[in-house]
Amino acid sequence: MAGGGNNVARMSPRQRMINLMYIVLTAMLALNVSSDVLNGFSQVQSSLHKTNDNLSTKNEIQFGYLAQLYEKNPAKAGPWYEKGVALHDRTGRLYSVIEDYKTAIAEKADGKGADYTNIENLEDLDAASAIFLDPTSKKGEKLREAIDEYRTYVTALIPDSVRRGVVSEMLSTKVANTPGTVGPTKWEEKLFDNMPAVAAITMLTKIQNDVRQAESEALSNLITNVDIGDVRVNELNAYVLPNSNMVMRGGKYSAQIVLAAIDTTMRPEIFINGQKLARPDGVYEFVAGQVGQHEYSGYLEVKRGDGSLERHDFKSQYNVIEPMATISPTMMNVLYAGIDNPISISVPGVPMTALSATMTNGTLTRSGDHWVARPTKVGDDAQISVTASVDGHAQTVGSMTFRIRKLPDPTAYIAMKDASGNPVSYKGSPKRISKAALLAADGIQASIDDGILDVAFTVVSFSTTFYDSMGNAIPEVSDGNKFSSRQKEQFKRLKNGKSFFISNVKAKGPDGITRDISPMEVALN
Repeated sequence: MAGGGNNVARMSPRQRMINLMYIVLTAMLALNVSSDVLNGFSQVQSSLHKTNDNLSTKNEIQFGYLAQLYEKNPAKAGPWYEKGVALHDRTGRLYSVIEDYKTAIAEKADGKGADYTNIENLEDLDAASAIFLDPTSKKGEKLREAIDEYRTYVTALIPDSVRRGVVSEMLSTKVANTPGTVGPTKWEEKLFDNMPAVAAITMLTKIQNDVRQAESEALSNLITNVDIGDVRVNELNAYVLPNSNMVMRGGKYSAQIVLAAIDTTMRPEIFINGQKLARPDGVYEFVAGQVGQHEYSGYLEVKRGDGSLERHDFKSQYNVIEPMATISPTMMNVLYAGIDNPISISVPGVPMTALSATMTNGTLTRSGDHWVARPTKVGDDAQISVTASVDGHAQTVGSMTFRIRKLPDPTAYIAMKDASGNPVSYKGSPKRISKAALLAADGIQASIDDGILDVAFTVVSFSTTFYDSMGNAIPEVSDGNKFSSRQKEQFKRLKNGKSFFISNVKAKGPDGITRDISPMEVALN
């Protein structure tokens, strides 16, 4: 057989016949091998089909177990059961779509009513291409997209990175480029272009197998998540959680006794000082009596899985204190009549909304968490009493007596502005003012501004006294709290460096009392 075309020309007719028979025999052997391979695909398809049936049965059992967990404890298994229902439905829809494609290939190869498990035209190379590579229907592209969406969905339900990676690879639609082709090769072209009908059906059955495997992994994880809700620890401790370790006499002590890491659906039985706690939520309450520190103890009984009881001891303490309140004036140690005196009232362990207070010899009003006392009569004491609402009943928790005084005398001043236009108060010598500033002033004012109180008074009247060159006093009377015209004329006649006196100042405070206040000397620059 070696040689080129010239060798064929030199062959005898007998040699040519032998060579032709060899070619025919080789072709026949090749056809026999192809037939064996196709029969092998049928065997693989049958095996995969049985595996899919087994996986479907396994998944139904897993889903049924998840449903039983939900029926026993809907609160704990509910979220995972809902995800399981969605997973089961979505997997079933994808599986059915692939099943319909297998039937479509079989009918394309063998005709209407064909059975893909017993296909006759195994070697049909056009059936799969016609179904999946039709540019009009794009069923191959749609199947690829459906598998991609399912892979993204199901892997999100598998937290374990290793298992998630296995499932992701198992459902991957990425393919390597076919040698000799230009551009990327699509998944559907790789699987179904020029592919024998039996091989394409086998590949689809294999994809169904992968989908069932992925569903099984996700269902196993959902069942495990339900079990994670059951506490698995190697040590259990009893704890007492009181609302407060400090209780006023007559108030209620409240504490919750729990077993750390216990399942709330299986509460333990609680015994305190030998008596079983009646409340199933583990809240222990009683009315506190004697002042001081007290202790109590008990134990919890937990039922094990085998029905036996496990005991856990606990101990706690609480303090009982006398009712008390903190009452303090925020400005001073006494209360002043005629003005608002800010008061702070608080009771340890009691919220501000549960407090109320009353006052004698005046009024006491509330503004948020602050109080304002306004005494009426000077010389008499005022008592503030505080009541707290404790566990639904009112309880007097404290009181305090205050002395009531009248406001101290204010200081007179001339209101003016400095060179920068800022308001200033001129309160007399030894400081000096300019003649221009004096002429610009309207009159005098009075107030208490000692860093503690800030109370304005109303000037009723005042007098000014000037001295002439002979030393004679020239008195002038004001126009209420304003400088009179005669006083302003005297201001104009004043020479620099001279001074005059403001006296007989009468001012009325917010308490309604009119009083005489100290005079002031006004000195010019």
